[in-house]
Amino acid sequence: MKKRFLPLIAIVASFAVFGCSDTKTPATEKTAEPAKPATEPAENAAAAEVANVVQVAKTIKLANGASVTWIQDNQDEKLNPRSLFSDASDSLFASLNLPDGIPASVSVFLLQVDGKNILFDAGLGAFGGQMLNRLEALGVTPENVNFIYLTHFHADHIAGMIAKDSAGKDVRVFNNATVYAGKVEYDAWMNDIAKNDLQKVIMGIYKDSLHLFAFGDTLPQGVIALDAVGHTPGHTAFQFSNLLVIGDLMHGYALQKDHPEINSNYDMDKEKSIESRKRLMQYARDNKLTMAGMHLPPPGFAE
Repeated sequence: MKKRFLPLIAIVASFAVFGCSDTKTPATEKTAEPAKPATEPAENAAAAEVANVVQVAKTIKLANGASVTWIQDNQDEKLNPRSLFSDASDSLFASLNLPDGIPASVSVFLLQVDGKNILFDAGLGAFGGQMLNRLEALGVTPENVNFIYLTHFHADHIAGMIAKDSAGKDVRVFNNATVYAGKVEYDAWMNDIAKNDLQKVIMGIYKDSLHLFAFGDTLPQGVIALDAVGHTPGHTAFQFSNLLVIGDLMHGYALQKDHPEINSNYDMDKEKSIESRKRLMQYARDNKLTMAGMHLPPPGFAE
């Protein structure tokens, strides 16, 4: 379960280089050591490797003093192709000047408040997820995660909740976490959506620590669940202080930030998806919220 896809020193360096200047993590502090003489070739080689590492995490301070960290769960660069946005005209897409695709990510967010660790979604898991390695670099183990708040049930948001044990059996990764999921989303996947094997397995494994919420509910630590329906039947956004976790409200930020009427082909109800996108983007502007999106381009935040 603890496969390392990047050397730990490389991950640590990326936290230091791209982290918020007013936020210290163990990774940031580690980089404060004096530089070694240039006569040590092994260390020079490691430094060269670190210099080429892409950004994989960024921590910011919220208005109330809590910290939230964007963690890139995908390993390599991610570009969402033109074919994902059938609603966009060729001329509109061409105007972006992004012929290779729109920069994106598969991301999770770690909120640290009052000594608690809250994960928003759990990423790709066995489908190439890097979350556990990157949590480890932040000094957070799966046992340290207190809550998981799910935006919706697509595989790239929940698969990281389970892993295979030595016998090949699916087991829970976060043994001490209480999971919160929207009741509308849960009911849809358990009863109405056909391809739901993974969803049923995961919800079954976590059934003893699963709580269902309604839109408008306030969850532990003061996180508010907001209606973001459209991408999925119970797609949820979360507000905490000046942070708005928007889940999959946008898959192509460079396109949809100015054209919220454009859907991705993953959006299950296009009309509701457009309404939610316009409403929540305006809500973020009106209230000066920082958006955190699971498919926003690195570093995962947008004003």
